[in-house]
Parts: sequence; C-alpha cells; structure tokens
Amino acid sequence: MNNLITPVSFLEVRAETASQLRCATRFAFCFAASLFLIALPARAQTAVSEKKTITLEELQQMALQNNPTFRQSAANIQAAEGRKKQSGLYPDPTVGYQGEQIQGGSFHGGEQGFFVQQDIVLGGKLGLNRKIFDQELQQAVTEADEQKVRVVTNVRMSYIQALAAQQNLELRQNLSKLADDAVETSHQLANVGQADAPEVLESEVEAQQAQLAVTMAEQNQQRVWKALAAVVGNPRLPLMKLEGRLEDTPPVNADDLVEKIVNESPAVRIAELGVKRAEAALARAKREPIPDLQLRGGIQQNGELLSNGRSVGLQGFADVGVRIPIFDRNQGNIAAAQADAERAKREVERVKLVLRERAAGVVQNYTFSQSAVDRYKNQMIPRAQKAYEMYTKKYQEMAAAYPQVLIAQRTLMQLEVFYTTALENFATSSLSLQSYLLTDGLEAPSQPGGIDKPVREVNIPFQMSASPQ
Repeated sequence: MNNLITPVSFLEVRAETASQLRCATRFAFCFAASLFLIALPARAQTAVSEKKTITLEELQQMALQNNPTFRQSAANIQAAEGRKKQSGLYPDPTVGYQGEQIQGGSFHGGEQGFFVQQDIVLGGKLGLNRKIFDQELQQAVTEADEQKVRVVTNVRMSYIQALAAQQNLELRQNLSKLADDAVETSHQLANVGQADAPEVLESEVEAQQAQLAVTMAEQNQQRVWKALAAVVGNPRLPLMKLEGRLEDTPPVNADDLVEKIVNESPAVRIAELGVKRAEAALARAKREPIPDLQLRGGIQQNGELLSNGRSVGLQGFADVGVRIPIFDRNQGNIAAAQADAERAKREVERVKLVLRERAAGVVQNYTFSQSAVDRYKNQMIPRAQKAYEMYTKKYQEMAAAYPQVLIAQRTLMQLEVFYTTALENFATSSLSLQSYLLTDGLEAPSQPGGIDKPVREVNIPFQMSASPQ
C-alpha cells in the first residue's frame, strides 16, 4: 500500500514544482513586458548618463566657426570687390623719351626731350565697367547668404538624421533585451514541458535577428554621426547623446512654401542679378564705339643753330587725336551681349521651373510622411500596443501561446521603428521646404558671374521611404 502511495506523492510534488516554476517564469515575463510597455510612450528618449550630450545650437555654432565654405564665400566677395575696383580705374599715363635728328646734318643740331601721353576715357565707359562688376559683387554677397542657409540647414538635417538613428538604436536595443529574456523564458518553459523545441528555436532566431538589427543600427548611427561631424567642420567630434525630440516638428503649408521658394529663393535672386549684369554689359558694349581722347605733349631741347650761332633751345609740342569708328563699331560684341542678355532672362525662368520640379518630390515626401506619422501615432501603434497587452494578459491566464506574444511584441516594435523613420522624413522634408531646398553645406560656393550656377545639382536631400519595408 505504501509502495502505491509513494509514486503519486512524487508526481504531486513534481507538478507543484513545475507550477511554481511556471508562475515564476510568467511573473518574470510579465514584469519585463510591463517595463517594455512603460518605456514605449517615451519613444526611447531616455538619457544615457554615460555619454556627453550636445544640442542643436552648439552644433550650429560649431559649423559657423569651422565650415570652410564660409571662408570661400568671403574670398569670393573680396575677389568681386577687387574686380569692381580695378574695372573703374583710370588708365595710367605714359612717360617717355623722344628724339629726332639727334646727330648729323649741316646744322649740327637735334631735338631731344620727354613727353607725357594720357588717354581720356569718354562715354562713361568706366562707370559702366563698375556697374557690371557691382552686379557680380551683389551675386557674391547673395551667394554668401545662400551658403549660410545651406550650412545651417545641413547641420539641422544631419541632426535630425542622427537623432532618428539614436532613437532607432535605443528601440533596437530594447527589443534585443526583450528577445534575450524571451529565450531564457522559453528554455525554462521547455524544461517543465510547457514549450516544445520549435518554440525555443523560434525565440533564439528572434534574439539573433534582434542582435543583428542592433549592430546595423549602431553602424548607421556611426555613419550619420560622421556626416554630421564633417558638416560642422570637426571630423574628430566624438559620438555624443543628442538632445531633442523628433515629435517636435510643427506642420507647414507646403504649397505656400513652394511659392516662397520660387519667388524668394537666393537662386532666383542670383539669376536676376545675372540679368542686370548682362544688361550692364550690353550697355557697356554699346558705348565702346565712342572713341577715347588721346592727348600727348612734352618739352624737348632743339639743338638747331640759328643765324646768330645760338641753338633754338627749349620748345614744346602737343598732339590730340581720336580713333574714328568707321570699320569697327563693336558690332560683334554688341550682338553677343544682346544674346547674353536674352539668355540671362531665360535663365531666371529656367531656375524657377527647376525649383518647382525639385520641390515637387519634396512636397510629395512631406505629404506622405505627414500622413504616415499621423497613422502610426494615432492608429497603428495604439492598436498594436493594445493587442500586445491583450496577448500578454491571455498568456498570463494560460489562454494564449507564447509565440503569439512574441509576434505581437515584434509587430509593435517594428511599428515604432517605422514611426521613427516617418518622423525623420517628415522633419527633413519640412526643413528642406523651409530652407529653399538648400541642404548641402559642404558644396563650394559658386563663382560670381558663372553660367548656369544659380541652381546647383546637390540641392535635394536623400529621401528615405517612410513605408514599412
């Protein structure tokens, strides 16, 4: 009789132990899930105490001090000022020696002396020269203003991308930690017969995928940070924690910003200054046929002997002349200047159309990103979080399998990552529209007076899709 009772008691003790273990593992899992749900509303924005933090304002000040394109812009302005000054300078006089009949002849004389020759520029040509190069100077000043917008925008753009990379890394790290906890829980459940081998293997694969995603997120953060460090002019800037939130980007009116870009962009102003320069060059070409006055005068010693045996002595001379524009009336240069003026006017139209073309893609990305942000935030993420909470509760009540909890957890985290990407695209598109599509802070400023330079090729940031991949 005692032999029959003993196995039953052993089974009861084993079942009670397994039940306690299941309760312990479920408590551990539920505690981890609670921490996960508490951390989600913060969107992984908790500070990392071991890293030094840096603000957007500090990065912008660093760029304004170190970015080499500012010095290039200043050099362009100085060069334009020099060309303007040089173009209005009066021609230098010519001083020389003149001699005639220096030796020989029956009078034993000769004429030797010096002369001064000066060209008098007529027709206001020097003033027109200064007007041409004054437009180039204004182009250089506008280009410098544009470059400042480029650098500041590029810093802000890189800051947004780095902030998104930082947030994605924290999300991936949280998911990896939860996946590791899931592996441990799966092994414990397998030991008491509550989980089979496929479930354990699935949890291990999930953990490995999560670790790989962390590695990729770390590499992406390093890449974005190196790009940011290059823009601010400090390539050795160590990786720091960024302050700020992607959610703080306010909405804008994209259509109004497009019209502002077309009408007020520095690229348009530079093209319009190109028209004024071409018109000034045309006016200067039309004045070229007006001849300059050539004056020449001097004093010479005449050694010719007079009847009384004395030399003639000092005598003066003067020449006045002009070039007669009979054959060369600058016809070819005038025709070329007229063609350049017409081309400059069409360049303004071309620049505006190019800006509209480039803005169209940014507006599309902005509109889609805005819609995606709204849906992720107000519809998909709340539903996924509720589903995860419900599966967790059912699992506590032993009414749902653990893989269902893992799937719900993974779906929620993936939506968080997509939401971060949508926020990044929304912020960068909005910033690009507000900054006249000027985003490349390391491109060299254009030289004043250059052809086809008002709109550069590197204007539009690389756009990432905000849709789930």
